[in-house]
Amino acid sequence: MPFKTLDDMELDGRVVMTRVDINVPVEDGRVTDATRIERIVPTVRDILARGGKPVLLAHFGRPKGTVVPEMSLRQLVPTLSKHLGTEVTFADGDYGAAVAAMGAGDVLLFENVRFHPGEEKDDEAFAARLAAVGDVYCNDAFSAAHRAHATTHALARKLPACAGRLMEAELKALERALGDPKPPVAALVGGAKVSTKLDLLGNLVTRVQHLIIGGGMANTFLAAQGVDVKKSLCEHDLLDTAREIAAKAEAAGCAILLPRDVVTAAEFRANPPTRTVRVEEVPDGHMILDAGPDSVAHIRTVLDGCATLIWNGPLGAFEMTPFDNATTVAARHAADLTRKGQLVSVAGGGDTVAALNHAGVADDFTYISTAGGAFLEWMEGKTLPGVAALED
Repeated sequence: MPFKTLDDMELDGRVVMTRVDINVPVEDGRVTDATRIERIVPTVRDILARGGKPVLLAHFGRPKGTVVPEMSLRQLVPTLSKHLGTEVTFADGDYGAAVAAMGAGDVLLFENVRFHPGEEKDDEAFAARLAAVGDVYCNDAFSAAHRAHATTHALARKLPACAGRLMEAELKALERALGDPKPPVAALVGGAKVSTKLDLLGNLVTRVQHLIIGGGMANTFLAAQGVDVKKSLCEHDLLDTAREIAAKAEAAGCAILLPRDVVTAAEFRANPPTRTVRVEEVPDGHMILDAGPDSVAHIRTVLDGCATLIWNGPLGAFEMTPFDNATTVAARHAADLTRKGQLVSVAGGGDTVAALNHAGVADDFTYISTAGGAFLEWMEGKTLPGVAALED
């Protein structure tokens, strides 16, 4: 790997400035989903086990460089302490005094770094202030690595730097999926709009052998082929763009899979009267809300012949029954192939985690990224500042 990990660092007695992502959902002061906190546990415990003193740096919400009391990280201390199995102390003022007071086995959390105007400006002075109280820098926040901020970028250049366990696992998984994947490779990309994933699609068609397109995006590609999608969500102003992507795919030897049959309804709600029809036969007044059984059977056949799968987004309006069927069936098939050792499956971005949790297969994929924008930008082939800083 072109970056160092915790295994490469001397940690005993050293203060480890550890960038984490604990930007978790909170309601009435209570954490409602601790997944991101759970994922940093291996890194923090590893630092402690090797005699290091972890100082956690994190953001919460978008305070835009001002102090917003309801965005204070203080409210996360009880949940952090519970999952780490040790009492976490909190500092919102004198960094130096707080670090100096740390003993062996202590974990310290600094206040929301985005309260400081220098964080989002990648400010050298703010990074230097943080570096002055630390000995080692560890980035365990891949989900924030697409931002060139002080605690993801400038700070990494001021201390000996490495990747944490979560960052290391994320980068290894993405390398297996896109960097040096075992072919044939399939990418399943769903979601509402082509416009949000133009760079992603443009990169994937040159990197994979099969591109499966679902969700509202598929309607735009179908319309570009002359299919009347009736009331369906469709970006009619991007039909030429869809044709250009299809032509680029053909030139690169990438087969695009679009729905063959679809599930339609006259209204967008749970459990309305539905019709399952060929894509050319969408009834007047209806909209496409999911891929049909023939389409799903085709996807399953393609996955049977692949060695690697990258999954981003649902195949239909999975939040509402019965329009979760295609996503669920395809996800369970991918999970089954993964369990059998026939498929390396890496998923992430947007609604993907929710969709795979809904299908009950989140634990069966090779790797599921909780990163949103960073995962997408990596798939788009872009350089992530937080990763590049580690490599430097």
